[in-house]
Amino acid sequence: MKRMENKVALITGGNSGIGLATACLFAREGAQVVITGRRQGVLDEALERIGHGAIGLRGDVADLEHHSKAAAQVRDTFGGLDAYVVNAGVLTINESESVSPQEFDSQFSINTRGVFFGVQATVPVMRAGASIIVTSSLASARVLPGHAVYAGAKAAIEAFARSWALELKDRRIRVNVLSPGPVDTAIVEKLGVPESDRAAFLQAMSDRIPAGRLGEAEELANAALFLASSESSFVNGAELRVDGGMFLS
Repeated sequence: MKRMENKVALITGGNSGIGLATACLFAREGAQVVITGRRQGVLDEALERIGHGAIGLRGDVADLEHHSKAAAQVRDTFGGLDAYVVNAGVLTINESESVSPQEFDSQFSINTRGVFFGVQATVPVMRAGASIIVTSSLASARVLPGHAVYAGAKAAIEAFARSWALELKDRRIRVNVLSPGPVDTAIVEKLGVPESDRAAFLQAMSDRIPAGRLGEAEELANAALFLASSESSFVNGAELRVDGGMFLS
């Protein structure tokens, strides 16, 4: 039997990167997948890749009404939700002395406020025994240049997740944190590295990781599948680091 057979999964930011890889894997494992994203064209392309009758909902996680609408559509269409992967996020790299209020507010609005109220809106439609996976980052625990605001936003959602794990215990809803390290395409795109510098950049990053390379989106998807499935039925309130050991270096 497939590991997500007869399960419904909602993945924010499921139209690219780790979110898309997770959506594809969940669908192959039998889940009815619903993804969210801001751009309709990118959503449509992602749905073609995912297949298996996946559904896309356009919206911005910073818009709190979007979460209520997404939860209502999942409830009305499928009757409930079994896995909620809180994946959408934004990264702006800047030294603290140069961070503007607008930049600060943007990162916290998407990475923190959107996560909190997304979970608040979604939990009422989740079935007993469901799983919430909050995507954080290595940056929340390891100081990286220019990441202060991003790190603070991610550290906050890790604290939320620990509280939720206890608050939702009566409904047997598990809440865990997935903390990725650098992932090949995502990190290069977010940092704006020119194509001409790509090889040197990847080598420099790889040299800092005990595994000797950057991660692949599919590796993070495998970890998310573990946390969403019954294989992790006794895992709750945990943080799973998938960073090739970079946290230790």
